[in-house]
Amino acid sequence: MKNDFRKMEDEMDRLATNMAVITDFSARISATLQDRHERITKLAGVHALLRKLQFLFELPSRLTKCVELGAYGQAVRYQGRARAVLQQYQHLPSFRAIQDDCQVITARLAQQLRQRFREGGSGAPEQAECVELLLALGEPAEELCEEFLAHARGRLEEELRSLEAELGPSPPAPDVLEFTDRGGSGFVGGLCQVAAAYQELFAAQGPAGAEKLAAFAQELGGRYFALVERRLAQEQGGGDNSLLVRALDRFHRRLRAPGALLAAAGLAEAATEIVERVARERLGHHLHGLRAAFLGCLTDVRQALAAPRLAGKEGPGLAELLTNVASSILSHIKASLAAVHLFTAKEVSFSNKPYFRGEFCSQGVREGLIVGFIRSMCQTAQSFCDSPGEKGGATPPALLLLLSRLCLDYETATISYILTLTDEQFLVQDQSPVTPVSTLCAEARETARRLLTHYVKVQGLVISQMLRKSVETRDWLSTLEPRNVRAVMKRVVEDTTAIDVQVGLLYEEGVRKAQSSDSSKRTFSVYSSSRQQGRYAPSYTPSAPMDTNLLSNIQKLFSERIDVFSPVEFNKVSVLTGIIKISLKTLLECVRLRTFGRYGLQQVQVDCHFLQLYLWRFVADEELVHLLLDEVVASAALRCPDPVPMEPSVVEVICERG
Repeated sequence: MKNDFRKMEDEMDRLATNMAVITDFSARISATLQDRHERITKLAGVHALLRKLQFLFELPSRLTKCVELGAYGQAVRYQGRARAVLQQYQHLPSFRAIQDDCQVITARLAQQLRQRFREGGSGAPEQAECVELLLALGEPAEELCEEFLAHARGRLEEELRSLEAELGPSPPAPDVLEFTDRGGSGFVGGLCQVAAAYQELFAAQGPAGAEKLAAFAQELGGRYFALVERRLAQEQGGGDNSLLVRALDRFHRRLRAPGALLAAAGLAEAATEIVERVARERLGHHLHGLRAAFLGCLTDVRQALAAPRLAGKEGPGLAELLTNVASSILSHIKASLAAVHLFTAKEVSFSNKPYFRGEFCSQGVREGLIVGFIRSMCQTAQSFCDSPGEKGGATPPALLLLLSRLCLDYETATISYILTLTDEQFLVQDQSPVTPVSTLCAEARETARRLLTHYVKVQGLVISQMLRKSVETRDWLSTLEPRNVRAVMKRVVEDTTAIDVQVGLLYEEGVRKAQSSDSSKRTFSVYSSSRQQGRYAPSYTPSAPMDTNLLSNIQKLFSERIDVFSPVEFNKVSVLTGIIKISLKTLLECVRLRTFGRYGLQQVQVDCHFLQLYLWRFVADEELVHLLLDEVVASAALRCPDPVPMEPSVVEVICERG
């Protein structure tokens, strides 16, 4: 190891000696080349300066060539490189001459750029490039800003004129989707390009420049929106919303970009307002369509009710007509819900807006369309309950009956079904109050009650008119001895039976009181008048009229009071009871206004017994018919100078024969 280290030490000594020699040689070489290095550096600097001078001296010719070739961007870059040097050394005559030549050429270049800009034949990117080059040449930014917006206005107004021409009366207007596509690609696309170029070119203008651009976009955007609304208004007549919603979706999507670029102009908000306004108008259109459909159903029912009478054949029954009306209305409601549901589809760009997630569903669809239609339907139905001589006078009684059953069905099931369907399709995220189902059901039930009550009054009036005329047109003092039942009484029974059948088609039977054993027997003689006859027959003589009246009034005190216009229940028995009460009360009042001979009294006996034989089975309480007919005969007896009643057996024979 000692020998090896000694050898290594010798080698290190030789290496140190060699390094010293190399260092000495390097120092001598550097000293020798120092002067040459400085000269080379100076020569390189002079060369670079000469190249710059050469560029400056060649600058006028280069600029001229670029202008001739149309390389305006290259010419502006050349001018930008030399501007600072020429400005710095303009006091030297040679540089001054170059600067003057360059200024002349630059002025010509600026003139050509302005000419190209003003011609406006190129698109927005090319015009933006012209403005950018002019700004680089030092042209005033304020003036260029005004010119840029003026030229942009011309191009955009041309797009607006093209859209307006499509709305003219002579050429057929394109469909709304095509119209919004053209407006979006033409006007809205151009506005986006103008806004982007303006913000890039005139960013140095600050808030004043931004306000100018916003005002520019607001004015032209307003004109574009007016054209779009005019075109959308032409779509209000159709029932299908699919094409309209697609057009609104594209219209709304297209305005997202300019809305983001020009937030101060409020374009996106204005577009959303237009969409919301169109949605409200469509809701109103569908509500009008539902009302028209309901009126059309009523017209069809009227025609169906009149057609059998005109043609002399049997027509559709009331139950079938009711089913047709109910199914038709329900199908129209479902179609309207499906049509307006397109506005809330997930793929539609505006469906996530607060209006369409809240107010549109709750106040627009549920309250405005569905609740509004149900209430309109009830109001239309109630309009048929006007007093005779107005609309109600010409209403077929069967239509009143059908509408009352329709409203009752709505109260029991349909309203709840429709509102549940609406709430499921339109998930309401709005906390505004809505009409409870119970309130609507109560309104429908009240409408059904009014219609049924009016039906009773109308049918009672028809029978009452027959009875009144039959009493008023007859000479009761000189009438012959009765041999048969008058034809009008047979007609009353026939009409009552027809009404019973008609009501039974739509309403249940109802509850009757237990019948007495003699209700169906035809041996019932002269009602209470015959029973009363034994009590106060001597009072029938004209010598004691006061006693007769006294006895009659005393009897009325102990008899049950009959409410002629009592509330009608939703069943057949209640309806027929109301009609018969009105009819018999009319007969009673008419009898009280006449004076009867002996045979006139007996004819009243026969007629009342005939009515008793048939009318008791229609009413809830047969005693009611007993009481009213008793009063009729008793009143006739009180107004008869010679009250000799007919034998009950004879009355029964005549009625059986009749």
